[in-house]
Amino acid sequence: MLDDATAQTDFIADSYFMQQQPKSVLCTPMLNQGKLIGLLYLENPLTIGAFTSDRTEVIQLLCAQAAISLENARLYQESQNYAQQLERSLQELEHTQLQMVQNEKMATLGNLVAGVAHEINNPIGFLKGSLNNAEDYIQDLLAHIQSYQQHHPTPAIAVIEHGEEIDLEFLTEDLPKLVGSMKVASERIKDISISLRTFSRADTTEKVACNLHEGIESTLLILKYRLKANEKRPAIEVITEYGKLPPVKCFLGQLNQVFMNILANAIDALDTSCERLSFAQAQANHHQILIHTEVSSTQDMVAIRIKDNGQGMPEEIRSRIFDHLFTTKEVGKGTGLGLAIARQIVEETHNGRLSCNSVLDEGTEFVIEIPVF
Repeated sequence: MLDDATAQTDFIADSYFMQQQPKSVLCTPMLNQGKLIGLLYLENPLTIGAFTSDRTEVIQLLCAQAAISLENARLYQESQNYAQQLERSLQELEHTQLQMVQNEKMATLGNLVAGVAHEINNPIGFLKGSLNNAEDYIQDLLAHIQSYQQHHPTPAIAVIEHGEEIDLEFLTEDLPKLVGSMKVASERIKDISISLRTFSRADTTEKVACNLHEGIESTLLILKYRLKANEKRPAIEVITEYGKLPPVKCFLGQLNQVFMNILANAIDALDTSCERLSFAQAQANHHQILIHTEVSSTQDMVAIRIKDNGQGMPEEIRSRIFDHLFTTKEVGKGTGLGLAIARQIVEETHNGRLSCNSVLDEGTEFVIEIPVF
């Protein structure tokens, strides 16, 4: 404390003192539990002896309170920083968890489907080749029988009786048709195998231009067994209103997972809405899933709308439907990760948007919007 700083020689060469010419000066430490928090510097340029003992005592009391406040503020700031760090760590953990679950689900499902497709592909290739040969053999045999009948119009009684027993005329007419039907069926199985491979397509490190309708169709094929009628409800009708979509640069395997999750949830919703109805009432409700695709007017976005006519959901559930670990299903039937992963795939991986609209007693619609490029 300097009562008259102008009379002191300690700071006479200090540039600040030379310019400002303070008369009374006070510098006191701000201490909290013996720890230096800061320094308080006061000056009075008008009069000497401004800092009396009474004033100094008050200033030191205020400094003690200020030191406590500053220390509390520092601790509060540290706690806020720690809380923010914990929040970031939690978000990173959730993101990592979703990524791990997504990768595991896709790997498991993809391997299963790809394995089934591979197992189907081998025998169907053999069957298709064998049917082509069988068709040629049958035509040769029928031609031989026809030639035999022309050159020996009066066969033995045993031959005539055997011909009547096996209904040779009908067999000759129907056998080629039967082989033709088998060839059509083998082509259908081949198409199923291709669809399975499309669904389980392993994503590359970069996005590839894909036909989204192929992904949707392959997903519907896998879920076909769940769409069939059962003892509780009639079959669920799937209506597709496909627009003319351009090829979309995407990770189709991941988008197929989004289609799978949303369509499976739609089937679950329709199953739930039938639990309180008789079979006749469920049949009268005519449950449907509508899939509508369109391209935006600017041609840079595509939209896939998947809508069911189930019982819908209240706003308090709809607003949380994409939350991590949130589920409305019974314990053991839902993880609360499916739609969270779907949103991550659409919005983070593809820079798109996934939204949900729902009206009680009318149904629920999910809208997937994906950039074309």
